[in-house]
Amino acid sequence: MAQPTQEHPNAALARRIFEAFARRDGAAVVTALDDDVVWRVGGASPVAGEYRGRREVIDFLRMTTQATDGTYRSDLLYALADDERAVAVYRARGSRPDGREIDIEQILLCRVSAGRFVEVVAVPTDQNAFDVFWS
Repeated sequence: MAQPTQEHPNAALARRIFEAFARRDGAAVVTALDDDVVWRVGGASPVAGEYRGRREVIDFLRMTTQATDGTYRSDLLYALADDERAVAVYRARGSRPDGREIDIEQILLCRVSAGRFVEVVAVPTDQNAFDVFWS
């Protein structure tokens, strides 16, 4: 019989940030981010780029809610981690006021230090669907 294992602290950190985002708890999201966090979003949409520092990252995350009239949801499927990194695989869903919809899996590749995200790279599994949705 398999024995239950304790979740790695960096996987727990990823889980907490997803739970906080789902509750729209900005204060809890902020506590999971390093002051100098760098969040990278690839692709060709207007949201592609690099967000530096807590303020820019929080503004970016807030925009995902505002641009979708609050429909954007990120449901964590699972998180893996070691002492320096966390990987979060999640389902991203939402709709834009003009009818565009998204429902894809995405991955966050995170570097962690002192219990906070210091670097995040967002990787959609369907880049075209991501770019169309956010354009």
